[in-house]
Amino acid sequence: MTVTKKPKRSDNDREPEREELQEGDSAEAEGQEAEAADEVVEAPAEGDESTLPDELEQVSAQAAEYLDGWQRARAELANYKKRVERDRQEAYQRAAGDILSQFLDLIDDLERALEDRPTEGEAAVWADGIELIHRKFVAVLDSHGVEPIDASGRPFDPTVHEALTHEEREDTQEGYVIDVVKQGYRMGDRVLRPALVRVAK
Repeated sequence: MTVTKKPKRSDNDREPEREELQEGDSAEAEGQEAEAADEVVEAPAEGDESTLPDELEQVSAQAAEYLDGWQRARAELANYKKRVERDRQEAYQRAAGDILSQFLDLIDDLERALEDRPTEGEAAVWADGIELIHRKFVAVLDSHGVEPIDASGRPFDPTVHEALTHEEREDTQEGYVIDVVKQGYRMGDRVLRPALVRVAK
């Protein structure tokens, strides 16, 4: 029986096979690199610039909303402070007016006492004292904004005048005040006491 030996492959014969393997490996590596490159290109980058305008517009709208709310709150606070100050002033005017109006009759009495004041002797000294007291009362009223209502010779105004009588007068136009019987007073826009007057008809 004859045994046939296979011829041994030389290193030269193995070279093409190695080259084929190397070429296959390099081709496969290139394919993997290409796929990786495609993935890099296709993957969206973080912070894509195309979304910046939308985000900026959203932030601007939110900032404008906050600014509008702040301005409204500031205006409401200013209006509240004005309202509180106005209410305080009105409360003061009412309280002060109620107190000061109680002194008006006293001033009337002092003025009547000074109408026929004596000019000689001790009575004149007494009259000077009464006049001094009267001036002090008037100064107190004036310091709180209380002022007499100008009525004599004026057209009758029912908001500040109270008609005691209506009289026929040829020398006075109808509807005008002839005489002031009792002086009226006001404090700002508030009438503490209307002037008691006689009116021509």
